[in-house]
Parts: sequence; structure tokens; C-alpha cells
Amino acid sequence: MRPVTTGNDVGHSRRDILRFGGMAAAAGLLPGIAACSGNGSNQGATSDVALEFMYWGSSFEKTAIEKMLQEFEAKHAGSQVQAVHVPGDYLTKVNTLVAANRLPDVAYMDAPTAYRLAEQGKVKNIYKYIKKYPQLSGRAPENFFWYGDKETCGTPAASEITLLWYNKEIISEADLDLPPAEAGRAWTWDTLVETADRLTFDQAGKRPSESGFDRGRVRQFGVSAPLSSQWTWYPLVRSNGGDIVDETGKKYTLNSPECVEVFQNLQDLIHEHRVAPSPAQLGGGEGTNAPTTTVQLQTKRVAMAIDGQWVLLDMAQSDVDFGIGVLPSYQEPITMQAASCRVLSANTRHPEEAIELYVFSVDGENSDLFQQGLWMPVETKYYDDAASIDSWIKNPAHPPEYKTAAVDYRINNSVRDYSQLLRNIPAINEVLTPAIQQIETGKLPAQQVLDALQDKMEPLLQGWYPTPSSL
Repeated sequence: MRPVTTGNDVGHSRRDILRFGGMAAAAGLLPGIAACSGNGSNQGATSDVALEFMYWGSSFEKTAIEKMLQEFEAKHAGSQVQAVHVPGDYLTKVNTLVAANRLPDVAYMDAPTAYRLAEQGKVKNIYKYIKKYPQLSGRAPENFFWYGDKETCGTPAASEITLLWYNKEIISEADLDLPPAEAGRAWTWDTLVETADRLTFDQAGKRPSESGFDRGRVRQFGVSAPLSSQWTWYPLVRSNGGDIVDETGKKYTLNSPECVEVFQNLQDLIHEHRVAPSPAQLGGGEGTNAPTTTVQLQTKRVAMAIDGQWVLLDMAQSDVDFGIGVLPSYQEPITMQAASCRVLSANTRHPEEAIELYVFSVDGENSDLFQQGLWMPVETKYYDDAASIDSWIKNPAHPPEYKTAAVDYRINNSVRDYSQLLRNIPAINEVLTPAIQQIETGKLPAQQVLDALQDKMEPLLQGWYPTPSSL
């Protein structure tokens, strides 16, 4: 088993392939950079240095990024930046641009793609810039995506962790204790199940543990715990002492007793205890169009939900009386941490200006998305002392328990998402994802599915990417 991070460790997706950009959202292929919407401040303008910055995200994130790029232009006379917003099908867009040798100067990238492009020489190794810029040197080694000795394809601008969200009103009305907001007080799995049972009702008001409960007409579920999302199962697997592969990264271990217990428990939440919705019960068929966690809690479809920290952005703007807690714990309290990679094109025509844009874009001081709740900072300085932490969490968006439930949890109890570190992830996910979805259906026990997965997984395992002990 790989160790728990006790420092400023960063791993991404936002949900399932880093939901950081909604890369799983369906959208058509965008034809070319010239056709993409850009920063409204520089449309039709000319300059000595023209740079391009490509990114994904919601309309809210789009507004924040364009503001950041405008500030960069104001501080770097002679440079103008075209903002290339790709709201969906980002990977197809990337592949098209790479094939045309037109990758933007700076771009968001999911980890597997960033590694692939670095190994192909398409994105620049930024190692030589780390000592030059305090915005980079002020990070732990785990805050970079390393693909070789002194070779890194980038660093994140922000990070995320998994949390337990809940509707305070629902829990108070049930006369139950709120989920704990400190890792040391984390619920056991049995406590989660018992609490969720008391928060689940059918249309007649019966609980799952009561005779006559109608599982086909559930009015409110106790907890939403999407089994097919690694944001749900991976931190729980690590909490129980398991992992997807061994320390070499070449031996499959997901059918170990520790891992099987977690997957069976998650399956049982849906099919035995009946306190969590299946994708069909939640809405949206396979879950791709399911209501957001904010909507689920707001409409009282669920009382609690396992989801990423990024939910805070929408939650803080809703009328839900919400709270956040730590995940249930097995052997030790664990959450998962992940982030997307920011890359620098190897073929930029303006290398000096491009690296300035790169560093500016990952500098925590240049975005208000941290204060708004979408992101958590990466630089170590934002976790050093109370004043530094208050600079981004002491505001109406962050609830009082955020310091212990999120900040301390991230610092002391986080592990990186395996997809940030394991080689050959695209091929691995092609066999792993359908297997986990099969467990979610409840048609086969977790042990049987995970045992059958071994022969498919092991030929694909190529080891972990390295992480140096120091910069």
C-alpha cells in the first residue's frame, strides 16, 4: 500500500476524469482556435506577442479565467492572450490541435494526456523554471506531474478533495448528530449505514429497515454514494488499507479483502440496505445527467452525499442550509486529492512570455475561485498559518467547519488519485470502468467481479510515475 500524504500533496478529475473541466460532458468537436470564443478584451486587437490559453469549465469559471487573463495583459505590456474556452469534448479538441501542431501556449490538461504529450515532446518540461519562480518552488514535489528524473510536464493551479455533504435541516428534523467535521472523529461504516437508514423514507414514510418499505417509491435517500466514481471508492479503499495495484504499480490488488469489503459495502448501500440511490433512481439513466449534489440536497432527494470540494461553489449560492463532514473511516481516515495539470506548449513561438503566462495562471493570488469555493490552493504558503488559511476561507462561501473538514483533512489525511500517478490509465480505465459499473448494478458480488478483472488488468499495468523526495 502507498503511504498517506501528510503534506501539501496534490493529485484530478473532478468526478471521473477530473471533473475539473467537465471533460465527460457531451459537446461537439470545436473546429479550430480561430472559431473559439476568446477573451472579450482583445477581440480584433493586435500586439507584438500573441498568446493562447485553452481551458475548460463552467460559465462561472470562464468569467474568472478571462478576468485573470485581462490582469495578465495589464501587467505584461505588449502581450495579449486569446482565451480559448472548450466547454466539452476537450480531449478530442486537444488531439486535433496536436495533430495540426497547434497546441495553445498554455492549457489545462488531464494527467494522462499531459504525460502522453510530454513523452511525445509536445509539451515542455518545466523543471528548469521551478527554482526561478517562487510560485513554483513554493510547492511540494507531489504538486507536480513527474514523468522522469527532473522531468515534469506541469503543476496544477488548484486541487480538490472528497467530502461528505449534507442538508442540516433534514438531519436536525431527524434528531440526529451532524456528520463529524474532524478526521479523528470520522464515522465508522456501520454508523454511516445506520444514520442513512434513519434518513431514508418511502412515500408512506417507512424506513428500509422497517417491514413494508417500498424500494420502488423512495421519497428521500439517506446518502448518495456513486459507486462508479473513483471520488467515492478510492479514498475508502485506501482508508481500509487497500489500493488498485501494489507498490510497483505492476501487480493488480483490487481483489484483496480490503478492497472487496469496500466495494461490497458500497453495493450493499444501494441493493441491501437500500439507503442510497442507483443511477436510475437518482435520474439520468447511467448518471451522466443526474441532478447535481446541490440540487439533490436542495430538493431533499438525498440527505447526505459524497462528492468533491468543488460543490461548494454552487452550494454557497443556493438556499440550502448545508454542512460538510469527513468521509467514514475504516482503518484510518482518508480523503482523495486530485487536480488537473497546467501545461506549456513545447512549440510556443514566445517561450519567455509563455512561461510568464504559465506561472501567472497557476499563482493562487490571481484568481478569486479559491474564495468563491470552486478550488483549493496548491502552494504551501496557503496552509502555513491561520492568517494564510483565513485569506481564502474566511468568507461567506466557506462554512465554519471548513477548516477541520477540508483544510486539515487535505493536509493530514489525503492521498493522490491513482489516475494522477499510474501509467497507461486510458487503457486501464477501459476495462476498470465497466467492471465497477457492473458491481453498481448489484447483479454480481464484488468479489466475483474484481477477481475476473485481474486477467484483464495485469497485462496493462506499467508501474507508477515517479515522485521525487525534493525539488
